[in-house]
Amino acid sequence: MKFAICNEIFFYEDKEKWTIRRQFEAAAEIGFDALELSPFTLNDWVQQITDEQKAEVVAASQATGLPVAGIHWLLIGPTGLHVTAPDPEVRRRTREYFCDLVRFGVEIGAGLMVVGSPKQRAILDGVTPAQAWDWFKEAMTAAGEAGAAADFKVCLEPLAAATGNNFLYRAEEACRMAAEINLPNVGVILDTYSGSQEEADLPAAIRASAPYLFHYHCNDVNKRAPGFGDTDFVPLMRALLDINYQRYCSIEVFDFSLDAVEHCRGGLQALQQALAEAGG
Repeated sequence: MKFAICNEIFFYEDKEKWTIRRQFEAAAEIGFDALELSPFTLNDWVQQITDEQKAEVVAASQATGLPVAGIHWLLIGPTGLHVTAPDPEVRRRTREYFCDLVRFGVEIGAGLMVVGSPKQRAILDGVTPAQAWDWFKEAMTAAGEAGAAADFKVCLEPLAAATGNNFLYRAEEACRMAAEINLPNVGVILDTYSGSQEEADLPAAIRASAPYLFHYHCNDVNKRAPGFGDTDFVPLMRALLDINYQRYCSIEVFDFSLDAVEHCRGGLQALQQALAEAGG
């Protein structure tokens, strides 16, 4: 099992201070195995991220020895995109944008992308759940096909209603979607913040998702890193060990009020302690 940190924890503290190089360096110094990148921290539109910026990411990764674990927070920057919109032109543009995200991820050496974006996948008025399911599946199939040659993983993320989500709440739904798509590089990501609210038994959901689980996000229900709230990560680490999970667990936070370095360091230490207590 490997631990990564999502880069917006640095970006939101001070985007001028925290250059991409410094983000990689800090993550390495703290002891993480990788950095997970939000494209909007480079540009709102992924197509407008320059070759120089991509080269900077690759150079920083190589200089520190830290891979790019993946990309996430994919639809925060761009406007006018929606996966399940009733307008077919909006859906077409959104499908194409996901394919552009895949290409960006491959270019910077990332292994996967996390498809969360609750506001841009929400079922809108006049759209039935069945329509939303089919349209979302269509977009994720296109993204999976775009990343197939590079084995770039497309990870479907069930999200809690507290995030503003009203489509794909639970692990079972995301796994069923991945099964219907039936591409080897399309699977799921589970998130502690959402899973703790939507799953009756999150460790059981982790175990049941084993065939499709490509990524895992670690955060407390209070939106901070592990160790900064009451969430017990030992049963979660034990469940991941039980399925021989050897991919990334990334710390993703939504509360940026703490010192970034101390937040990262404390979160990593809490995860390492939980893993040790779980028998890892």
